[in-house]
Amino acid sequence: MSFPKGFLWGGATAANQLEGAWNEDGKGISISDISTGGSATSSKRITPQLQEGTYYPSHVAIDHYHRYKEDIKLFAEMGFKVYRFSINWTRIYPTGLEDEPNEKGLAFYEDLIDECRKYNIEPLITLCHYEIPFELVKKYNGFASRKTIDCFIKYCRTVFERYKGKVKYWLTFNEINNGTNPVGGYLALGVLNELEKPTEFMHPKDDPQIRFQALHHEFVASALAVKLAHEIDPHYQVGCMQIMATSYPLTPDPADQILTQQHNHRMNWFCSDVQCRGYYPSYMHRYFKENNIHIEMADGDEEILKEGTVDFYTCSYYMSFCQTVHTEKGNEVAGNMMGGTSNPYLKASDWGWQIDPIGLRYSLNEIYDRYQLPIMVVENGLGAYDKKSEDGKIHDQYRIDYLRAHIEQMHEAVLDGVDLFGYTSWGCIDLVSASTGEYAKRYGYIYVNRFDDGTGDFSREKKDSFYWYKKVIASNGEDLA
Repeated sequence: MSFPKGFLWGGATAANQLEGAWNEDGKGISISDISTGGSATSSKRITPQLQEGTYYPSHVAIDHYHRYKEDIKLFAEMGFKVYRFSINWTRIYPTGLEDEPNEKGLAFYEDLIDECRKYNIEPLITLCHYEIPFELVKKYNGFASRKTIDCFIKYCRTVFERYKGKVKYWLTFNEINNGTNPVGGYLALGVLNELEKPTEFMHPKDDPQIRFQALHHEFVASALAVKLAHEIDPHYQVGCMQIMATSYPLTPDPADQILTQQHNHRMNWFCSDVQCRGYYPSYMHRYFKENNIHIEMADGDEEILKEGTVDFYTCSYYMSFCQTVHTEKGNEVAGNMMGGTSNPYLKASDWGWQIDPIGLRYSLNEIYDRYQLPIMVVENGLGAYDKKSEDGKIHDQYRIDYLRAHIEQMHEAVLDGVDLFGYTSWGCIDLVSASTGEYAKRYGYIYVNRFDDGTGDFSREKKDSFYWYKKVIASNGEDLA
C-alpha cells in the first residue's frame, strides 16, 4: 500500500493562526487582526475599531514569527517533503496601498523559505489565506471593488519576483468558495457591510449582490495571478484551493437528490469550475436570476478567466453533510463554517464535525473525473481537546485513528486512478482555530503550551501522532499501524 513515488507529505498552517507579531517590523492590520476570540458556543466578533482589553488571538497566536526555525526543524524531523504556509499580505504591503513593499516582511518570508529548503522541504505558499489588509476593507470594501484586484496583483508580482527560483507551488485564495456563504463575505472576500459597530463573525450583515460581485473580482485576480506567475517563472505551478463540503442526499426522495445537486453546484463546483475550466457554469445563471444577482464583468474579464486557469486543484476536507427537504429541527450539524443535516451513519468530533473518511475517496474521484487535473489535499485533520496523561505526554490515538482512516481512503482514490500528488494535514502544529478563535481546539502533531486564558510559555512538545506521522512519511504511506 504505497503512494506514488515522490508523493509530497507534509503539513499546513496559516500566517494569522500561528505567527503572532501582528504589529511588528512594519506589519499592517489584516482582517484577522480585528477578529476577537470566541468558542464553540460563542461566535467571534469583528471589531472595526480595536477594543482595549479585548482578546485578539492573531495578535500573539503561537509566536511562530520568533520561533519558526524551531518549528521547521520539528517538521523536518517528521520528514516533511512539503510545508504549506501563507504569506500575510500586510507584512509585505501594510495597507495594500503602498507603492513600495516592506523589506522586513519580504526578508522574513525569504528566511522562512530558506529554512525549509535547508531541510529539503518544498514550500507551498498560499498568497491570501484570510489575510486581506483591513485598510482595503475600509477604503474599498475589500474585493467588492475592482481596485483591490490591482493591489493584489502588485503584491503577487512582488513575491513572485522576490522568491523566484526558491518556490515552485503557489495557491491564490484559500477556500475561495467560502465566498458563496455569508460568513465568507468578510473572511474570504474582505466585504464588511457594517463598519460602524462590531458584528458577529458567524452572522455578518450580508448583501448577496455585493458578495458575488466581490467573488467575481477574486476570480479575475486569481486568473491574473496565474498568468503573471507563468510570465515571471515558467516553472511556477499555481493552484486553486476549495472547501470540499461533501454532501449526500439524506433520503432517496428525488427532491433530496435535486437539493443536494444544487448545494454541490453552488458550494463545491461553482468556484472551481471557474478557476479550472475558465468560465462561469450554466447552472449558476438560474441561481443568480432567482436571487436577483447581476455580475458586472469588465471588457476582457471572460478572456482573463479563460487564460488564467490553474495548474492543479487543492482542497480542504474535514467532514461531510447530508441535504434533505425533510429536516426536522435538532438534526442540523455544522463544521468548517458550513452546515447541513446530520448523517446517522457517522460519528462526530468534539466540535460536532462528522467524521467521514470514505467521503474523501468519493470526493477525490468526483474532482478528478470533473477536471482531470493533479490534486493535493492541503487541509485535513481532527480538532480535539488534548489532555496530558499522568506521564506528562499527549497520547492522541484518536487523532492517529482519524488521519489513518483518511490516508487509507486517499490510497483507495489513487488505486481508482486519481492523480493525487500530495497531502498536507491541517495544523501540523497547534494553532488558533479560524472558526472559533480557540487554542483549545488542537490539530497538531506538536503540542504548544498556550491556553485561552492567556497563560502558557509557548513551549513545543511532541505528541504520539508526531512519531506516527514520521513513520507514515518514511514508508510513503505503507506503514499506517
